[in-house]
Amino acid sequence: MLRRRSSGILLHITSLPSRYGVGDFGREAYQFVDFLRAAGQNHWQILPLNPTMAQTGYSPYNCLSTFAGNPLLISPDLLHRDGLLTRGEVQDAPRFPPDPVDFEKVSSYKGRLLDRAFERFRARGNPADYEVFTQTHRAWLDAYAGFVALKRRFKGRQWCDWPAAVRDRKTDALRSIEDHLSGPIERERFLQYIFYKQYRDLKHYCNERGVQVAGDVPIYVAYDSADVWSHPDLFKLNRSKKPRFIAGVPPDYFSETGQLWGNPVYDWQQLEQTDFHWWVQRMRHNLLLFDFVRIDHFRGLVAYWEVPASHTTAVHGKWAQAPHGKFLRELFRQIPFAAIFVEDLGYITADVREVVNRYNFPRMVVLQFAFGGNAQNLHLPHNHVENSIVYTGTHDNNTTRGWFDREIKGPARKHLFEYLGCKVAASDIAWELMRVAMRSVARIAIIPMQDVLGLGTEARMNTPAKKAGNWLWRMRPGQTTARLADTLRRLTETSGRA
Repeated sequence: MLRRRSSGILLHITSLPSRYGVGDFGREAYQFVDFLRAAGQNHWQILPLNPTMAQTGYSPYNCLSTFAGNPLLISPDLLHRDGLLTRGEVQDAPRFPPDPVDFEKVSSYKGRLLDRAFERFRARGNPADYEVFTQTHRAWLDAYAGFVALKRRFKGRQWCDWPAAVRDRKTDALRSIEDHLSGPIERERFLQYIFYKQYRDLKHYCNERGVQVAGDVPIYVAYDSADVWSHPDLFKLNRSKKPRFIAGVPPDYFSETGQLWGNPVYDWQQLEQTDFHWWVQRMRHNLLLFDFVRIDHFRGLVAYWEVPASHTTAVHGKWAQAPHGKFLRELFRQIPFAAIFVEDLGYITADVREVVNRYNFPRMVVLQFAFGGNAQNLHLPHNHVENSIVYTGTHDNNTTRGWFDREIKGPARKHLFEYLGCKVAASDIAWELMRVAMRSVARIAIIPMQDVLGLGTEARMNTPAKKAGNWLWRMRPGQTTARLADTLRRLTETSGRA
């Protein structure tokens, strides 16, 4: 149960300004925390921090690992501060575009910097806290480091196409990997150590200033990941260790043919036999990283849409049940006060609502989904409940201005104006919906940074079912002004959320 009125901003780390081509844990992240504090905000919601890959469009929801951190978020400036990069190395950055992320160019450049930092780190000898880190996280770190080293060794091939002994993680093969790839494996351990050290310092800075960090746990994991390679028995795979079924959703608001995500679905019977150990550890890991954790596509923990792997659309999938009662009981037995809220959007049935209510999970309402239907629409402000989090839109929605310009037409637009009590210009719509969100009875209001800035479709973060061109938007330097912070603070105070 959410206990006090508050508000915050949704902005992923990659969307921060940076002269290194992608947002990171450096100076601009700390400046954004200062902006949040000046604007009276108590929450910073971010997307998953896991290592992204080119073959999935650098999506933070389809990563190499659900435990590891994304090395692209490591700050070169902080590496320089710690003596792991020279001043010349950090000053010699290429000229990156000011806003959209060029992930390939950034990956190539930062990869070279991280190689140099690792060489200097190894020459110094491992500090005591490095040994503590590698031992504390050994359950996932060793498999992840080996997986990434092997991906490079086999030129990016999927793990199911590796030599059988390596694919199947035979003991002798794993020993040989550790011997022959010790350098590349140690490099990945080092990068995770640096990632978590820099992130820990940033989160501490947030908490000291009254800002809580909300993180996100994707319901599924990527097939070509350290998780599936190291735990193939937890997923529905065939004898060749390829998926028998893949995840998605049926036709919905975003796509007439549904969404075919391509992730392997869980073998919940096998998970149950292990007392859901992997899932509980995953949640424990994230609850140590974040003050609140959102479970993405929560309905997949109750019933999930599985599609035969041979299908090209999600239309002919079927609903399969998950043992949600047993899993959630075990989760809260081991982590009694887990601070979880749920993404319960899309096709939500009575059984999902029942689970949300039984565990008193805070749920989500999105104002962009509110207009054009009937008065019982749960997203309409008069139907909001206190134990919920209200958004103008999420990372999967258009910006509010883009939505107004391109998506809400005819009767839906008329309904919007009637609800607001006046006609609104495109330049004002984002702040009008922000005022509605802030005045809602929902205990927390979260506003995407694009809406605070009043940006249009060009600033959209993700379009579901679109395979390319997502996750690229970044703020430009100087957009978080003192005047903007003061205006947002006044709205926050007036709404009783400061």
